Amino acid sequence: MASVETLYKELTVEWSKRPANLVKCGQLLDQLKVALVKLAFLPTDGADAQNSKKQLLLARSVLEIAVEHSVLKKELQAFERYMSQLKCYYYDYAKIIGESDCKYKLLGLNLLYLLSENRVSDFHTELELLSVDIIQNNQFIRPILALEQYIMEGRYNKIFQANSSMPAEIYNYFMDLLVETVRDEIGACIEMSYEKISAKEAAKRLNLRLPEEMKAFGEKRHWKLESNGNYSFTDRSIKPKELLPSEELAEQVLSYARDLEMIV
Repeated sequence: MASVETLYKELTVEWSKRPANLVKCGQLLDQLKVALVKLAFLPTDGADAQNSKKQLLLARSVLEIAVEHSVLKKELQAFERYMSQLKCYYYDYAKIIGESDCKYKLLGLNLLYLLSENRVSDFHTELELLSVDIIQNNQFIRPILALEQYIMEGRYNKIFQANSSMPAEIYNYFMDLLVETVRDEIGACIEMSYEKISAKEAAKRLNLRLPEEMKAFGEKRHWKLESNGNYSFTDRSIKPKELLPSEELAEQVLSYARDLEMIV
């Protein structure tokens, strides 16, 4: 245990530096993971109960650093693995070691990750583990829930606006991934909705401010740029052959609205 504590102190010193030495922190984390596996740090009811609590607290702190370290290193598989291990300390051992100051910050980070991966069902599964009060009022959870609502409502402009107002700096990487996911959704809608669209109008819809950004996005989506500055989708195989019966659909929608009003 003494050698583990020494490694942990060295890790906290390196991690507290700004910017932190990610390579050195990674090496220390690897050593700590091996050392913790060798320790019997599961809680006990006997004379070693206090030592078990101390080991649990240390293991939780190591995993919390590992989660953030994996985000800074952009290692998504490592992030999922560490987050999965950390949640048992937040939920299963909470009565033994208490609540961590980083708990909701990292749970909110995990929710944002699931949104950025478009894993909506997993997002709601994680959300069900939290109380209503935390969901509605916690500074780390509430903004992520709002992002999910914007996506469900198609209010993508709110996603772009929220990109610069995340509750913690560590959220920025996953927020950038979410913005890219949203842009891909918008791009897919543009492809299906237009035969032609100007590069300027497409950039506006995608919230891209620089021509170079619009050009890179168009190339990624394999959009055909004409000499007049318009993107053309007329030769795409995914383009529907027939036009939607807009008048018939409009009449049906109005009819449904009248029926709903009568019911209400």
